[in-house]
Amino acid sequence: MHEIVCDEQAFEDVRPSDDILLDVKGLKKYFPILGGVFRKPIGWIKAVDDVDFFIRKGETLGLVGESGCGKTTTGKCLLHLEEPTEGKIVFNLNGTWTPVTKRTISGLRSEMQVIFQDPYSSLSPRMKVADIVGEPLEAQGLKSKRERYERVEALLGAVGLGHYHMGRYPHEFSGGQRQRIGIARALALNPSLIVCDEPVSALDVSIQAQVLNLLEDLQAKFGLTYLFIAHDLSVVQHVSDRVAVMYLGRIVEMADVELLFEEPRHPYTEALFSAIPVPDPDFQYEQVVLEGDVPSPANPPTGCHFHPRCRYKQDICCREGPTLESLDGSGHFVACHLKNELKLAGIPMENGG
Repeated sequence: MHEIVCDEQAFEDVRPSDDILLDVKGLKKYFPILGGVFRKPIGWIKAVDDVDFFIRKGETLGLVGESGCGKTTTGKCLLHLEEPTEGKIVFNLNGTWTPVTKRTISGLRSEMQVIFQDPYSSLSPRMKVADIVGEPLEAQGLKSKRERYERVEALLGAVGLGHYHMGRYPHEFSGGQRQRIGIARALALNPSLIVCDEPVSALDVSIQAQVLNLLEDLQAKFGLTYLFIAHDLSVVQHVSDRVAVMYLGRIVEMADVELLFEEPRHPYTEALFSAIPVPDPDFQYEQVVLEGDVPSPANPPTGCHFHPRCRYKQDICCREGPTLESLDGSGHFVACHLKNELKLAGIPMENGG
């Protein structure tokens, strides 16, 4: 059940449309729980449990949810920083659909890069900036020191740093500057897709705005596609074209950002939105307080994973797990048995965040 099935043969039936850059179907990542004298698996932590989504060329897909819901693990699985347990991942490489597997990932490294959450721990304290940003270039075959120097200088300029920063070490920079170095490193190989793993959560609010504006400028300049992982819905609302909401390892809702914020169709999404502070004293909304704690991914509830905390639950929610389905072909996907019956409160885009 838990053997790796991400091989080329699994992708024969996957034919996404040409405007899609990355397509993911049935992605799972289970971590073993070891026990006994011989440390054998006695259970599984289902960090990512049967996730489907796609990312179009040039767009930003926001991935949101509570801490521990599987957002970062999903991003790592796409890049094979974590080996998926099951699932199909295909990448549109110059019009050719290429499976993202353990065998093919080395050839896709230049197309898929990552910006890590912590700008302090993601940069080696023993390396100068020129070496940190230039290392991917050398790894991909650019051996000329002069060419690497010129490329690194151009990359630092693109993120708002100067050539005089090249000889410094990470500890000589502020948090925002370190994240700019991380962004420059991600851009080094001219990728098509960048996984942004909470890239501003460790920064001051004023610096967050600068980095977010930088990411948007770079996207427009280089035609980048982002998977933007975050737990701050105000940030996601600002940068995303579409948003996917995760709960306990599964995507429960996905739609265009305006549609999702104004007309959520899953109770968990409604609860997340009710926690956003709205800077408008005339805007009235009901505070939704979820009961209980997030269940353990090692022992998720039967049926809908959200039903123990859902105020709208019915008997069917406790028995059967809903599938992620499209609403009237609108591109609004919801995994809820009551999606066509509930009228949930959202936040108008002009009032959000």
